[in-house]
Amino acid sequence: MRELRIRVLAGVFVVAGVLSWAGARLWNSVGTLPSVPLAAPIVLAVIAVVLLATALSIRARLKAQRERQPEAKGVDPLMAARAVVFGQASALVAALVAGMYGGTGVFLLESLDIPARRDQAIYAAFSVLAGIAVIAAAIFLERVCKLPEDDEHNGAGTAPAA
Repeated sequence: MRELRIRVLAGVFVVAGVLSWAGARLWNSVGTLPSVPLAAPIVLAVIAVVLLATALSIRARLKAQRERQPEAKGVDPLMAARAVVFGQASALVAALVAGMYGGTGVFLLESLDIPARRDQAIYAAFSVLAGIAVIAAAIFLERVCKLPEDDEHNGAGTAPAA
């Protein structure tokens, strides 16, 4: 498996943001604007919490296993690989969604004097923050699941544990 690359995630975020901003301008010229749902930042935050909880659980189990604690539960390599894949997919989708809501939010900054648009801008800002939290949690999960010997043998292009 390949590691998540921050440049790729940033590129997805920027491209989605620019396209969303342009789409919002075009849509606004028709007279309406798609809304940013209140559930968007909530769902992204829940995904971030799930990723963080998974990472902390795996990290604790690996630490107990390394210290040879009695009754330590091992980490199934297939489960760790699935967790990493879930984290990577979540990070890519979060970068796309956060960019989309970020572009819409930037467009909405022009009309903060309208209460409905101000609320939409706030939801968009929280969605971007929650998307960044998902990306951070996914990267942390990936680092937790990385095999120690990967650092020694493969150098910069290391792969997460699988």
